[in-house]
Amino acid sequence: MASALGAKALTRILLPTSVAAAGYGATRPATKEWVKNFVTGPGKYSRIALLFLLLLNWKSLPGAWTIRIWRAMIYHLFVRPRPRLPPSCLFHYSITTSYASLVETDYNLHKSNSTYFADLDVSRTHLVSHLLRPGLKAIAENLSTGCVLDPRTNKPVNGKMGVMLGSVFASFRKEIKPMEKFEMWSRILSWDRKWFYIATHFVQPTRPASWDWQGRRWGPTRKPILAEKGEQGWEKRIFATCVSKYVFKLGRLTVNPAVVVEQSGFLPEGRPGGWTGGESGTGTPVELNGETVFPAAPGENGEQGGEEWRWQHVEKMRLKGMEFAEHFAALDALHNDWDAGEEGALGHFWIG
Repeated sequence: MASALGAKALTRILLPTSVAAAGYGATRPATKEWVKNFVTGPGKYSRIALLFLLLLNWKSLPGAWTIRIWRAMIYHLFVRPRPRLPPSCLFHYSITTSYASLVETDYNLHKSNSTYFADLDVSRTHLVSHLLRPGLKAIAENLSTGCVLDPRTNKPVNGKMGVMLGSVFASFRKEIKPMEKFEMWSRILSWDRKWFYIATHFVQPTRPASWDWQGRRWGPTRKPILAEKGEQGWEKRIFATCVSKYVFKLGRLTVNPAVVVEQSGFLPEGRPGGWTGGESGTGTPVELNGETVFPAAPGENGEQGGEEWRWQHVEKMRLKGMEFAEHFAALDALHNDWDAGEEGALGHFWIG
């Protein structure tokens, strides 16, 4: 990963330069003549129809996925100022808006199930880049920060940082119609010693009760729809729910996700054994004096304000998420079920 200083400088130079170049090009006589011929020349209706079709399906065009991913990373990691978020924001949702393009529509006239995963990539990138930016930066600059030590030499590990996707599970509830808007609500579900779990809900546009930080530099640019609870609660607004798991790498070494979260400033002090030692990350609760102690979080059970966010609150949410994540993780054992057709196969079919 490039240094934050170099990327910021590059962005500040390239972005204004590109805008200025585009503006200058639009004023050139040759450009004006081309636009005029495009709109009024022979075959104009076909060209305009094709342009309109491309605009409706821009997110599905070649290269669009790469632009969406890199735009999210550059924006959150290098351009937008990150507010100081308290530890209580760790499990809050990151909301990303999208729509079902015509190209994504299958023969059932709804968003194809396979296209959900491309949108998931974008939503997860926004969440991780926004929430864990300080931790990712600390890992990338590990030789100076020393937050990840080689267990053999007890010296900072030297290597390239990477965030790798391990697997994705998707449960579909109802269809998304062509050109219908939807939102992806992604949040941290849990983590263990190796895997970092993220839950994502595809939902109808919905307004949260509050925003963690509503500065002028970023935030909602629309008036979100506030859903009303009915007999089904919020479930009636859900299109699909997905769980993804990431692994953080520094060279060939797997980084405990707790290190990234802690370096991002979200893990309160005081946990017995720390967040990377003892039982941390194993999915089992921490025992205090023979019983598990989890105080109510601020605002929980109808309370307003009051008690500060402590390490027990984080552990309570992590373990709650592990109740779902551990079943998802158990699917890894299915890899061992493949027998390479020892008892035969149906056939080999073309085209795939």
